[in-house]
Amino acid sequence: MSAPARIGTAASPSEAEGAARVDLAACYRLAAHFQMTDLIYTHITARVPGEDGAFLINPYGWRWEEITASSLVKIDVDGNKLDGSPERVNPAGFTIHSAVHRARHDAAYVMHTHTRAGVAVSCLEDGLQPLNQIALQFWGRVAYHDFEGIALDHAERERIVADLRGAPALILRNHGLLTVGRTAAEMFSNMFYLNRACEIQIAALSTGARLRAVPEAIAARVTEQYDQMAFDDGDLMLEWNAHLRLLDRIDPSYKT
Repeated sequence: MSAPARIGTAASPSEAEGAARVDLAACYRLAAHFQMTDLIYTHITARVPGEDGAFLINPYGWRWEEITASSLVKIDVDGNKLDGSPERVNPAGFTIHSAVHRARHDAAYVMHTHTRAGVAVSCLEDGLQPLNQIALQFWGRVAYHDFEGIALDHAERERIVADLRGAPALILRNHGLLTVGRTAAEMFSNMFYLNRACEIQIAALSTGARLRAVPEAIAARVTEQYDQMAFDDGDLMLEWNAHLRLLDRIDPSYKT
């Protein structure tokens, strides 16, 4: 697939910004590969290293499998362009992201999706249930934010941050999923497994059979086990590098 014409980008971007651009572009391509897109809507964003109040976001109107490192647009906290790019951005779509980036130092990367399974679970009164080992990765670690309408009101940002607190994941009720990370690897891993837990839950519910939830005591034990074997940066990089090998085999143009 050929991407749209290459857009302009920041002049002489720093090495750190260049690396962030490649990682963020990889996230978009991976999300497309794993069918976590909503056409041209929703976003994955990154804080520009060393530049307070500067972020990278996708050019509005591009499909996620078309995104490249140089196509990403640099914006400020209100969604205004900082790099002279001729491409449009979607400031309304950045409302949620800007809130999280500003409030959480560890949220260098933020990903928001409208996947079928994620939205379905967001519509359930009980949200994500402790039904399987993957879901237990998020037991007691996933936050919830009640639906207030399309996220156009900047006043909602404070309430999103208050609900998210220090959690790595947020279920936006009747809306979708959000995950954060210190790195692209951490953020994407959180989203991959949160979405997978939602897929498994919806599949189990679809059988119509009586579901067997994991008892709370066992759920707490599994949470402790996840803590004990928690991925460090090296472990996450093994997973991330496996993703990048996949992208390099399919189409390495995300780096350009």
